[in-house]
Amino acid sequence: MQIDTDKIDDAALALMYLTLHDHCRAWKQIDWEVTNRLHEKGLIGDPVGKAKSVILTDDGLKHAKRLFEKLFTK
Repeated sequence: MQIDTDKIDDAALALMYLTLHDHCRAWKQIDWEVTNRLHEKGLIGDPVGKAKSVILTDDGLKHAKRLFEKLFTK
């Protein structure tokens, strides 16, 4: 089976929107490979560190909201 990592990244970013707090922070309980790809795409700040959350960039926030609405709302 071939996995579409872009779809995985979209779903992870949408779920980060669900855990959003302090306007731009999301809990980083997502696989490290996924958070690294999201960082490389410029959607979140650097996930490396002891913090339990990551900062979504402005583009990341917009993209996360759009994906959350697309994937998880009626």
